[in-house]
Amino acid sequence: MPAMDYIAGNLIFIGLMGAGKTTIGKCLAQRLGWQFYDSDQEVVKRTGVPISTIFELEGEASFREREHAVISDLSKLKHCVIATGGGAILRPENRQLLQQSGTVIYLSTSVDCILKRTAQDKSRPLLQVENPRERLEKLFQERDPLYRDIADHIIETHSQAIPMVVNQLIQQLNLYEPSDTDR
Repeated sequence: MPAMDYIAGNLIFIGLMGAGKTTIGKCLAQRLGWQFYDSDQEVVKRTGVPISTIFELEGEASFREREHAVISDLSKLKHCVIATGGGAILRPENRQLLQQSGTVIYLSTSVDCILKRTAQDKSRPLLQVENPRERLEKLFQERDPLYRDIADHIIETHSQAIPMVVNQLIQQLNLYEPSDTDR
């Protein structure tokens, strides 16, 4: 897709769990002919165990260390689509790496939509609580300002089909005209 040639770095998806980062990221990568990476799946590949196991045995802090190492490595790549875990933006150094390595896209959606999308998913350790809605609302309040702070683009995903979201994103990116210093 020639209109995307000006993008020197990666396309990086951020947002809460269930916002569509992996699904939309894979679709966009396929359209662009770029490699796709999911930072959570990279942690799983490196450790050989599910994220829920890392949380259970080592705690969230240990997972965040592993996540940071993956983000650090992925940020060195070029022309990739990267889906990050929902909490990747909690560390200032991760936010800086993401911003420096490409175009950051915040996929925003409602708590109701996330609850519907994740209702049967037992692999999300942060939702294995008595009141998932309360937990998601708290995560949204904590993380939404961080997502918005580093996002180059914000896309609402709760009411659109995946191909429509991908088309909207491509249209937004095509509005950008690279300056002489970007070429």
